[in-house]
Amino acid sequence: MASKKKEVYKVQPMTEGKRNIIKGLLEEYDIETAEDIQAALRDLLGGTIKEMMEAEMDNHLGYEKSERSDSDDYRNGHKRKPINSSFGSMEIDVPQDRKSTFESQVVKKHQKDISEIDQKIISMYAKGMTTRQISDTLMDIYGFEASEGFISDVTDKIMPQIEEWQNRPLDEIYPVLFIDAIHYSVRDESIIRKLAAYVILGINCEGKKEVLTIEVGENESAKYWLSVLNSLKNRGVRDILILCADGLSGIKEAIAAAFPHTEYQRCLVHQVRNTLKYVPDKDRKAFAADLKKIYNAPTEERAREQLDSVTEKWQEKYPRSMKRWYDNWDAITPIFKFSSDVRTVIYTTNAIESLNATYRKLNRQRSVFPSDKALLKALYLSTFEATKKWNLPIRNWGKVYGELSIMYEGRLPE
Repeated sequence: MASKKKEVYKVQPMTEGKRNIIKGLLEEYDIETAEDIQAALRDLLGGTIKEMMEAEMDNHLGYEKSERSDSDDYRNGHKRKPINSSFGSMEIDVPQDRKSTFESQVVKKHQKDISEIDQKIISMYAKGMTTRQISDTLMDIYGFEASEGFISDVTDKIMPQIEEWQNRPLDEIYPVLFIDAIHYSVRDESIIRKLAAYVILGINCEGKKEVLTIEVGENESAKYWLSVLNSLKNRGVRDILILCADGLSGIKEAIAAAFPHTEYQRCLVHQVRNTLKYVPDKDRKAFAADLKKIYNAPTEERAREQLDSVTEKWQEKYPRSMKRWYDNWDAITPIFKFSSDVRTVIYTTNAIESLNATYRKLNRQRSVFPSDKALLKALYLSTFEATKKWNLPIRNWGKVYGELSIMYEGRLPE
C-alpha cells in the first residue's frame, strides 16, 4: 500500500492586498527576525479575535457600539481570558453584556485552546513521548508552556474512549488468537513494581489482524485467565480455533474451561528463545539451526525424532536446555498437522511481534510509568497508532482459511 505523502503548504501568489498588509505590518512592528514575525502575528491574532467577538456582540444586542438603543441589555465591559493558540499563550478581552446572555462562537465559553493542540499532545503521547518531553516540545515549537498536569488532563480525555473500545462487541469466531505479555515498571505511590501488559490479538475470518483487548495485571493464574477469556465471550466471541501463547500460568486450564474445543498452541518463537537464553553466542547459531529442524519437520513423528537427536547432541554441554520441549510437547504438536501456510501464520507470530516492537518503544522512552492508568493510556494510543494501516488480510489467507475449514469442519462460515 503506497504511503501517504506529507501535505506541503503551497505559498499562494502575492496580491496587492497582501503587499499592503505586509507593508502595514512592517510599519507597525519592529520586525528583524522570524521570531519577531511570530510575535507580531500573535498580537494580530489577539486583535482579530477581539474584533470578531465585538461584531458578535453587536449582532447579539442588535445595535453597534456607537449607536444608542432602548434595549435593557447593553455592553458591560470586558473579561480577560487566557488561551493557548498555535502562536503561543495569550490573553484576550471577551466582551460582556449586562444580562450575561452573550456567548461567543469564535472562542466558546469554556474553550481555552484555539489550536488543535489537544490532538497534537495525544499524537505525541501515542508515539511514546513522556509528559515532560511533550511539554518541552510544545515550548520549543509553539512557544507556550504546558504543565505536565495539563498534558495529563488532556490525555485523560481519551479514558472514556478506551473504556468504550475495551467493551466493544467482537466477532463470533476468531480462527487464530495470540496472547503475549510485555512488562513495564509502574510507580504505585512510592513503590516501583513490574506490571505485565497482556495483548490479545486475533486474526478474524477475513484474515485481518485485530487487537481485541489489552489487560494490565500482576498475577497470572487459571482464575485470572478464565476471567479474561470470559470477558471475550461476554463481548460476543463464541469460538476460537487455535490460541497461541507462551507458557502463561493457568492459561491451558482456562482455555479448557472457557473454550473447550479450542486448541492451545505453544508459541514456538518463545519456546526457541527460552531454550537459547542461556546458550553462549559461540553455540547459539548452530543450536538454533538444530531447533528449526524440530518445528519444521513434516510430521509429528519426524519432529519427535529430531527432538531426541537435538537433545542427544547438546545434552552434555547444556543438560537441561531441552527439558521444556518434552514438558510442553503436547502443546507444541498441534502445528504438525498443518501445511507450511498455516504454520507460518501460527508459529512465526509476525502479527504480534510487529505490534510488540511498537510497545517496546514505550519502555525505551519511559523507564517508569507514573501510574497504571498512564500505562494503559500509552498502550491504547500506541495500539491505535500501530494499527492504522491494518487494512489488508495476512498473506495467503485464502489457502489458510480453506485448510482451517477442513481441519475444523463446520466451525467456520462458508
